[in-house]
Order: sequence, then structure tokens, then C-alpha cells
Amino acid sequence: MGQSVSLEEEIKNEADKHKNLHLIVVEGITKLTSRKVESCVSSDFYIDGLKWNIILVPAVGDDSLSMGLMLNDSKCVGSNWHVKCKVKVTLRNELITSMLYQTCSAHFSANCKKVDLVKHCFKKIHNYTDKDIVVFSATVTNVEPNGLNVTSIPRKMGTAERIKLMEVEKNKSKFTWKITHFSSFVGEHHSSYQFTVGPRRWFLRMCPQGTLEGKGNSLSLFLHASDYVTGPKTNTLAVYKLRVLDQFKRNHHEIDQQFWFGSDDYMGEPKFLALDKLRNASNGFLVNNQIYINVEFLNVSTSENVI
Repeated sequence: MGQSVSLEEEIKNEADKHKNLHLIVVEGITKLTSRKVESCVSSDFYIDGLKWNIILVPAVGDDSLSMGLMLNDSKCVGSNWHVKCKVKVTLRNELITSMLYQTCSAHFSANCKKVDLVKHCFKKIHNYTDKDIVVFSATVTNVEPNGLNVTSIPRKMGTAERIKLMEVEKNKSKFTWKITHFSSFVGEHHSSYQFTVGPRRWFLRMCPQGTLEGKGNSLSLFLHASDYVTGPKTNTLAVYKLRVLDQFKRNHHEIDQQFWFGSDDYMGEPKFLALDKLRNASNGFLVNNQIYINVEFLNVSTSENVI
């Protein structure tokens, strides 16, 4: 009896056969099909001198997962360019022994940098896995750039990565920033100490008198991604809640957000909390000139290169 072949060996065989393939092993696919996570974005990969990403998004209006391809290259500026290509997209189980595939044409331009290629119903995806793992891939060929100065470098083999969508352990999910003498914070913005969740270091930044559309009327609050602790320097998903704590009744002011953070990225809300609500003593947000700002992580992603 022959020995079974590991997932990594199967992936390498696919990458050897298809030079223009990018493959992502998604662990935690039910985070997408349950809509706890709104998207899954691959790392950047290069084919024919252009930078691309695979994007998985639960479709609006039906129980299906849309698989798209994004042309995400800095050379694609202005309006007088377009790129045509052929794309073979696949859905496989965790053993790569069963496969659905579809080949289609894609046309990218300044007005359309993301093309939705195929939809898979949630039920079909669940039938493909008993370990919460599904493998997606895109093979991009016949790339025809027009109006772009592109130098094509032939690939020696395909590329592959593993993305884990995981819940953050409760005892490691929260960071609270205690700010005393709040009225003395007169600068435009102030930052917390850094803390580690998942593969990244993070910090909070607040603008006590607001910024952008919140300037002069709101407390602005943002979550910043900082250094990488583990894994490759790829985009990192964070699903989280930003809060200002109610020190009396635990009726905290909070917002839910999720974002794929690149290097030194940030996301938050310029109009997080109106200044009149912050200063209203009965709300319990600012007590004895002291405020508590909190972030709770629900889900994060980790990535590793398989090849």
C-alpha cells in the first residue's frame, strides 16, 4: 500500500505544475460562512509583473461565498489602462482530492480593480470539509496589459499560503488604557503603550478634541497595527470592539469594526464619542478627570507561507 501524501506535498505538486497559481488554505472557513468575518484577503502575489490578491466575501442576499480577484498594483494609476486575463479558480477539500473548478475571463480597469469570479453556496463548502479547512486557488494566465509599463518576470513555480481565522482567547483578548488627568491632554493625539494580540503588536490612539469630521465635536479613537511578532508581514485581520467604559453602570459606549491591517495601518472612528456626552457626568465616561479606553479582539488571522 502506498504512503499517503501530505497536504503540503500536494500543494507543492500543484505549484510545480501551475507556475501562475496562487493557492490559499483557509482554516476556520465557518468564520466566513457564519458571517462572523466579512472577508478573507490573500497576501500579495505577483504574476506577469503585476500584483494581485484573492478575496473571499460572503455574498449579500444569499448563503454563498464570492471568490474574487483584485489587481492591486501601484502601476495601475490614471484612467487610460486596462488588463485582460484568463483565470481558473478552484475549490478543494483539505486533502486536495476533490475539486470544483471554473475558468473565466476577467477585465480590469481604473473603474474595476476587483472582479468577482465565482460563487460557492455555503452548503457546498461545508460538504467539502470536516475539519473547517477549504483550499481555494486562482491560476492567472494570458495577461494582456494595455497602457501600463509592465516588465514580466516568468515564475518558476506557483505560490501558496495558509490563513487561519481564529477566535482570540478571552484572557488575551482585551486591552484597557487608563488615562488620568484627561483635561491635561492638549496635543492633537496621544497613544497607548503597545500590546500583543495574535501575530501583531497594536496600540490605541485617541484625539481628545477630535480629528477630521470629528474635530472640535468628538473624541476620535483608532486602533493601530504595529510590528509583526510572528509569521510573514502580510495583511492581518482583526475583528474587534472599541469602547469608552462607563465607570458607573457598565453601559459602555462601543463600536464593532473589522479590517485587514497592512503594515502600519489603522482603523477607527473620527466621531467616536461626542464631547458633550463624554463630559456629561451622569454618563460615567469621564470621572474625576479619568477615562478608560478599551479594545476587545474577537477574531484575528495568522498567515504562513506554505511554499
